[in-house]
Amino acid sequence: MGTWTGWVALSVHVAAGVVGFGLRSWLHHRATGDNGYRFTPARPGTPPWWSQVLSGAGLALGGLAPLLAALGVTGPAGRPATAPVFWAGLAVAVAGYAGVFAAQQAMGRSWRIGVAVEERTALVTGGVFGLVRNPVYTSLLIGMAGIVAMVPGWLPLLAWALAFVGIALQVRTVEEPYLVRAHGAAYRAYAARVGRFLPGVGRAVTAGHARADEGRGTR
Repeated sequence: MGTWTGWVALSVHVAAGVVGFGLRSWLHHRATGDNGYRFTPARPGTPPWWSQVLSGAGLALGGLAPLLAALGVTGPAGRPATAPVFWAGLAVAVAGYAGVFAAQQAMGRSWRIGVAVEERTALVTGGVFGLVRNPVYTSLLIGMAGIVAMVPGWLPLLAWALAFVGIALQVRTVEEPYLVRAHGAAYRAYAARVGRFLPGVGRAVTAGHARADEGRGTR
């Protein structure tokens, strides 16, 4: 398979960005008069700052990897993906990026990119948010995994890893503390029953649960 596979992967990545950032923002603005962007610069060296740096670098490298493949620069194995792996990766990438947009749509008026601490939006817990607390991020990482399969090599793997670490920091150090402040017990109860990125994985332990576990001798 030739370098056209890189162009296909790059097209999917760019289309995902246009839809997930551009189209979703336009739809949100048309419905609410607001573009949904809330970017707050973080103090350098802090976990929120690292989350911005790492996730931004991951997304940027996620586009650079297929571009290099399109230009004929292959991965460390010295060859592009085999046809079955490429087409499987394409299916995963399209499904993942489509899931990003679907989860964004499911947030309705509560959708934001970034956090403004003074805002109080409705807590969305139904639909796909009843399966995982962060379906947008889960879907994004699935889409990027598809790109890794389409253009295998160390660079797309690095892009995925950076994006994952950056997203995990963003969720743990920015979004979850904000949601606890904004929604209190309602969010704590939601986090205790729904996994962070995967169903049943990463559920929060509430104070009540912790006391009950201690009473049963659980560690």
